[in-house]
Amino acid sequence: MSEATGRTGWTPPLRIRRGPRWEDQRPTWREAGPALIADALERAAARPSGNWFVVGASRDIADGRPYGRAVAGTEVVLWRGGSGALRAGPGACPHLGAPLRDSRVVCGTLRCHWHGLALDGRPFAGWEPFPVHDDGVLVWVRLDGAGGEEPLERPAVPARPAPGGAVDAVFTAVGRCEPEDVVANRLDPWHGAWFHPYSFVDLRVVEAPRGEARDAFAVEVSFRVAGRLVVPVRAEFTAPGPRTVVMRVTEGEGAGSVVETHATPLTAPASPRPRTAVVEAVVASSDRRGFALARAAAPLLRPLVRRAAGRLWRDDLAYAERRWELRGSGRFPG
Repeated sequence: MSEATGRTGWTPPLRIRRGPRWEDQRPTWREAGPALIADALERAAARPSGNWFVVGASRDIADGRPYGRAVAGTEVVLWRGGSGALRAGPGACPHLGAPLRDSRVVCGTLRCHWHGLALDGRPFAGWEPFPVHDDGVLVWVRLDGAGGEEPLERPAVPARPAPGGAVDAVFTAVGRCEPEDVVANRLDPWHGAWFHPYSFVDLRVVEAPRGEARDAFAVEVSFRVAGRLVVPVRAEFTAPGPRTVVMRVTEGEGAGSVVETHATPLTAPASPRPRTAVVEAVVASSDRRGFALARAAAPLLRPLVRRAAGRLWRDDLAYAERRWELRGSGRFPG
């Protein structure tokens, strides 16, 4: 007896749905009120970050080599110590300013490739480490000078499926905009079916935020897998911090799975040519028995997930960059 006929209430994960032609969709511009999106963005901006910024994927920082990135105009280098624990600090060598991202890690010590100065993660000659946090999927660094808030001991990591039962993938892209433009894009779920018809079918926003007490967008949508094959779900978008938006599947296939979008400024505040990194983590889970195969095949699935995210963000960064351009010229209608 097959699983499909032997389990009470079992339903296939995929459905067949054609959906309307692009031009026949119901317009959503009346619902996507600029003031409503602006209010949600303002509430997100008021929430504390504790000066924590997402740097990238945890698995990208491997033993034996450093990882460098500019965050809010600050050059940062990260590496793993001898025990695998994360270390972080300024990206310039305190001796003559060599780029430490190009140096080597030897037995957990970062050794400068210009003159051999060794850093083990403790203060040395004016070089002061940065607080850093590895949540198992993403790496965060705390920059109190750039954040300007009351510092928090740990970042506010969104609730996720248990690591042992999930598959995660991290995608990163960079656009010419500010973090608020990325967050505003994610707080506009109405654009999904119009702007991304290759990914979304029959997207409906069934609930909009009602202030701080219920600050979430609820959507019903079918994710297009291939052709007419879709996966219908209900999901919620929330903004737990000024640079983070979380989409959580609340009903349907993969309930509890999350997509976290983190907007990390690369340039200093008020830069005339801002650049922002979108670091998006997909953490998927399912209670289906076959999901164990997906976990086993995670190394093969991650490039596919990143490719799908890249297609979406090719368009969404154009949205964010256009928003920034209009804001800078005083022509943005919001």
